[in-house]
Amino acid sequence: MTSPVRVIVTGAGCRGEIYSNYASVHPERMKVVAVSDPRKFARTKLQKQHNIPDENIFEDWHSVLERDKFADAVLICTPDRLHKEPAVAFAKKGYHVLLEKPMATTAEDCTAIVEACIQSGVMLSVGHVLRYDPLIQKIKELIDAGAVGDVIHIQHLEPVGYYHFAHSFVRGNWRNEAESSFALLAKSCHDIDLIHHWAGARRCVKVSSFGSVSHFQKKHKPAGASDRCLDCPIEKECPYSACKIYLDTVKQGHTGWPVNYICPSSFPDIESVTEALRTGPYGRCVYECDNDVCSNQVVNMEFEGGVTAAFSMVAFSEEICIRKTTIYGTKGELSYDGHEIRVFDFLTQRSTKHTADSKAHWAFGMTGHGDADYHLIHAFISAVANNDPSLIRSGPEETLLSHLLVFEAERSRLEGRVVYCEDKK
Repeated sequence: MTSPVRVIVTGAGCRGEIYSNYASVHPERMKVVAVSDPRKFARTKLQKQHNIPDENIFEDWHSVLERDKFADAVLICTPDRLHKEPAVAFAKKGYHVLLEKPMATTAEDCTAIVEACIQSGVMLSVGHVLRYDPLIQKIKELIDAGAVGDVIHIQHLEPVGYYHFAHSFVRGNWRNEAESSFALLAKSCHDIDLIHHWAGARRCVKVSSFGSVSHFQKKHKPAGASDRCLDCPIEKECPYSACKIYLDTVKQGHTGWPVNYICPSSFPDIESVTEALRTGPYGRCVYECDNDVCSNQVVNMEFEGGVTAAFSMVAFSEEICIRKTTIYGTKGELSYDGHEIRVFDFLTQRSTKHTADSKAHWAFGMTGHGDADYHLIHAFISAVANNDPSLIRSGPEETLLSHLLVFEAERSRLEGRVVYCEDKK
């Protein structure tokens, strides 16, 4: 039996913890040998979980690189704006890189990461977890098999979820572009990547986009509402109440997402959650935050050969991130509701339903991406173990192209015009 792949976790938050959990499930395949994170609680939690020696616990990832190379790969799960520097540095040191999405917050930094990995001869896997979802993979297989004939149009919706958006993009880490990135990049680069993937080898030639901040603004604050939910006399009438989203949840015994996000320095319980709502950002009224990222956005794309695509992201939905897709072709129509795929054949006028088996471990079933997180880290570790980059479905070149398309779409929204995409070949 070969030795397990040795990984360093840089950024021990939610994503770092999820990916590193693979070592607990498959200790014969992966071993977490070091962790770096400025937060003592976060790095200590991973240290205990993976029995990491004290000498391999770091507050700063720069300190890791002062040592000779002592692992095979690095999982970079730092905040969005802190992706480029460690990704480039670890690649140059010879580490294979799993980089949480988005790659970086500028097109230039994304390009620099890809160039560093290629020049250093290391593998790069970007955290486009949906590429690894068995049903999403099945859609691509059906397209390539000609199930709908030639693809003519792709329609794709991401319903973010009303309280998910309030948590992450109004009160949370991705609420403000200057501190993180714009919503299309932070939330929906997954989706633009999927559309780009389904369109095949065709290049996007032009793109337009519209969107804005809706509702979560001071002018929509109800009369009599307080600045914090704990003190608000009308809190019970507000669907975005932090008391409902967090405090009621932890009272029911749930300590996972999103409750664990608001207590970064302690285990979430009634006392710590109450204190977080009293003093931290997650207790603020949604109409009194410094959010400036779009709560709804549409992107229209035209690819070579006349293939068109339309993407919509909306905050105000019951379902949370359950994507809906319809792909129209010359011989049929494929629809996906987040649970199963249906293909209607124009010739036979019959519908066929498709599902996909997943062999993911049960421990990855509650991560918010179904089984896709498991399949992503499994593919990356397999690629490193076998020195086979073909096992990575979200590699450097294609992922860079889809990221560049996201930046062009946002440029269209900001400039109020159709953007003609340059040929990057």
